[in-house]
Amino acid sequence: MFRLQGSKVLAVDMTGDAVKAKNGSMVAYDGQMAFKKLSGGGEGLRGMVTRRLTGEQMTVMEVKGHGTCWFADRASEINLVSLQGDKLYVEAGNLLATDAGLRTGTTFTGLRGASQGNGLFTTTVEGHGQAAIVSDGPAVVFRVSPQYPLTVDPGAYVAHQGNVRQSFQSGVTFRTLLGEGGGEAFQIRFEGDGLVYVQPSERNTIAGDL
Repeated sequence: MFRLQGSKVLAVDMTGDAVKAKNGSMVAYDGQMAFKKLSGGGEGLRGMVTRRLTGEQMTVMEVKGHGTCWFADRASEINLVSLQGDKLYVEAGNLLATDAGLRTGTTFTGLRGASQGNGLFTTTVEGHGQAAIVSDGPAVVFRVSPQYPLTVDPGAYVAHQGNVRQSFQSGVTFRTLLGEGGGEAFQIRFEGDGLVYVQPSERNTIAGDL
């Protein structure tokens, strides 16, 4: 159902089924399509309330019909993630599209907040199907194992999946080690067994102007 055309355009072939995507991300379609605006970025009242509290209000659209839709987001690189009953944790701004059958919501990430600096919640996607996430530059996928935990700069973090525990370490970032950056500094540490998606570009975070 999901396929890439190049690295920056997602093509979704539909035969009466549906896809949920970031509002404004559709660049073209053929066939017969119906569109519906969804609010909140998550299922149900909790998803809408947490997004409103954290300032991460997402506008999502549902596209349903017969034909092909093409999606893109500011020429960002697109990465396809297949879920087999597991859960994907992804920054709200990095989620481009999901199969309509996948459940989306929010989860509390700790007192340090989401790495985008917009609040204390991260978007979750779970079930069986495909999701498309975007990154600023080609994403690198790191394997985390019990023997090899991973520490990530919050400005480069995109998503993670698997049996991975996420924690925040305060006091230093990679840039402040070099005497650069400012504000409240922290790193994100991942332990367990799973995958972490990292982009080769840093967004601004609550850790300061990284």
